Amino acid sequence: MNYWATFAQTINHTNRTIGSGVAVASIAMALVTTGVVILRYGFEQGAIAAQESVLYLHGTLFMLGAAPTLLADKHVRVDVFYRNFSPRQQTWVNTLGHALFTTPICLLIIFGSWNYVAESWSIMESSPEPGGIPAVFLLKTLIPAMAALLLLQAISAIISGLIELSEVPAND
Repeated sequence: MNYWATFAQTINHTNRTIGSGVAVASIAMALVTTGVVILRYGFEQGAIAAQESVLYLHGTLFMLGAAPTLLADKHVRVDVFYRNFSPRQQTWVNTLGHALFTTPICLLIIFGSWNYVAESWSIMESSPEPGGIPAVFLLKTLIPAMAALLLLQAISAIISGLIELSEVPAND
C-alpha cells in the first residue's frame, strides 16, 4: 500500500474515532437536557451552567460530527443527476467536488475564524451569564477544528478517489 493510501486511512480512522466520541456527546446532551428540564419544571430550579453545557454539547455534536458524517457519506447531497451516474462518474464528481468546493470553503473557514478564535483565547472568554461556563473560547475553537477535520476528510476523499480512478478501467 502506498503512502497516500495509508495517509487517507489514518485520516479516516481519526474521524471514525471522533465520530464515536460525538455519539457519546449526543447521549450526554440528551441526559443533561433531561436533567435541566426536570430541575426547571419539577423543582423550579435553574442551572445556567447545565443549560449552557447543553449548548456546548450541541455545538460539539454538530461541529465535530461534520467530518465523520462526510466519511460515512451521509452528508446532504443534491443528487438529481448524481444518482444516475456510473460509479466512476460518481467518483469523478466526488473527487472534483472536494477539490473545488470543500477544500476552499474549509480553508476560508479556518483562516476567516482564526482571529475571532485567537481573540477569544487571548481574553479567556467566558460566559456573560453569572454561573455560566467560563470556557466560551473552547466553544469557539470548534469552528476552525470543524473546518480542519472536514478539510482532512476531503483530502482523504480526494486521495481515495484518485486511487480509485487510477485503478478502474475507463470504459464508461
